[in-house]
Amino acid sequence: MHRKRIATRIFLWFALLLLLLALGYVSFFFYKLNYFGNKVNPSSKQPETIFDTLKSVTSNDASGLKGAETGRINILLLGTAGKGKPGQNLTDTIMILSVNLKTNQVALLSLPRDLYARVPGTYYQSKINSVYQAALNRSGNNPDEAANSIKETVKDITSLDMNYYVVLDFDGFKQVVDAVGGINITSERDIYDATYPGPNYSYETFELKKGFHQLDGATALKYARERHDDPEGDFGRAKRQQQIMQATKNKIFSAGTFFNIVAINNLINALGDNIRTDISPNEAASFFELSKKLDTANINNVVVDAWNSDSLLKVSHVMVGNVRAFVLIPRISNYSEIHDLAQNVFDLNKIKRRKEEISDENATVAIINKSGDASLLGKIEKLLNERFGYKSVITINDPMKFDEETSTAYDPTNGSKPFTLDEIATKLPAKVSYDLPEGYGKVIEKSKKANPDITVILGKDLSEKYRMEEDSIDDLKNAEDDQNYMDLSDNTNSNK
Repeated sequence: MHRKRIATRIFLWFALLLLLLALGYVSFFFYKLNYFGNKVNPSSKQPETIFDTLKSVTSNDASGLKGAETGRINILLLGTAGKGKPGQNLTDTIMILSVNLKTNQVALLSLPRDLYARVPGTYYQSKINSVYQAALNRSGNNPDEAANSIKETVKDITSLDMNYYVVLDFDGFKQVVDAVGGINITSERDIYDATYPGPNYSYETFELKKGFHQLDGATALKYARERHDDPEGDFGRAKRQQQIMQATKNKIFSAGTFFNIVAINNLINALGDNIRTDISPNEAASFFELSKKLDTANINNVVVDAWNSDSLLKVSHVMVGNVRAFVLIPRISNYSEIHDLAQNVFDLNKIKRRKEEISDENATVAIINKSGDASLLGKIEKLLNERFGYKSVITINDPMKFDEETSTAYDPTNGSKPFTLDEIATKLPAKVSYDLPEGYGKVIEKSKKANPDITVILGKDLSEKYRMEEDSIDDLKNAEDDQNYMDLSDNTNSNK
């Protein structure tokens, strides 16, 4: 009996010790969380007590987060060089982290830094990576105003509301990776870059063999930034950045990190000194609880690029004085394809099924140029043939010397090829009519070419939209490798 009492007391003291350790860990964790909140988002309302924060963590309720009412939360992730480094506020990494609250899916959508975009609050366009920097300059270095500016630009491109933003610099990235003890990645190829940017505008060599690696912070940063030796250039870099994000997430939420008080302390300190966000501590706690339910093992990773024939972007250029500055623009005259991709990023098969329907329709499309711009015909023919993959595209010459103001897609079959008609109308764009004018009917008949299912009349409205010439991806890569390359991002202030 006496031994039983001793055993019971030992057990109770042991349980009490575990409880005190747990309370100490929780107290430390939430002290650091509130410290973190004050550092990265000083304008937010901080929890009054640990129990306020604890309540938000254990509530299992994401309904208070922005965007929750729509069932989707979008977080704009921005990577910058950081204070004291060349181009310190250029956002060369631009990703949208989306969470589907209904299915618990997670998606990452990357936008390239060279995407030519409108700069809010100005009358000019520039590369998207300079929007945040330009807004900082205009606002007197206000990060929230700068973030709102690039949020507006990204919404214009993707149609998505950006509910939150996070800006992380190079030093923060390295320290986060080191704080969790490094990350594990598998490189798909050998990497050898003799012109990796070094200190004081110098170059150094970065080399990594194909296969599995455990990377420290400095090496992980090089792996994330390297692009000169990547056959896909900036687009390959975006894929590696998504890979690193997933590897870092896995390490942070592993038991070896989460229950390591030193690692947690180092992690929060690293983030607090090198990150800016509009997520409050209570919202961060809600995100933490939400993360337990998310399917982070099957993240949809998408990069908007110009690499392949079916890519949504193409290379073009703008003149800065007498110098050509290369940029990326939509392959069509608007962002509708990127809108479609962003809206369906959780179910990419929907886009794939639509393409299959168009292929099955195998429509014959005729193009008649009535825009007054002789070059437009070749651009649209190439778009339909090479980009959209249409197998039967014919061009017809109209001897009548008059122009049309508005582009129209005529369907005399009364909707027999609905998916093709919708794609042409939405993407060119063009209005739709089912009554082909008699004059154009005679022109088609005299041409003695195949009887088209859809006839597209190119009007003046498309001439301006497709005015920018298309260059090659090699032009862009060669220009970026040239030390004398003029980057629009470096000339933001002069374009105001």
